[in-house]
Amino acid sequence: MNVIRILTSIFIPPLGAFLKVGIAGHFWLNILLTILGFVPGVIHAIWLNVAK
Repeated sequence: MNVIRILTSIFIPPLGAFLKVGIAGHFWLNILLTILGFVPGVIHAIWLNVAK
């Protein structure tokens, strides 16, 4: 399951964040980061799935 979350974090960052935290603050932050720039959203989603 962890590999699937990391792969979704790379291709669809908000989905990767959602699979880890659900609809919480980090999910909305990830959507904002993805809108502002795709790379920050990817970094944040991967960080969520690896660090926590």
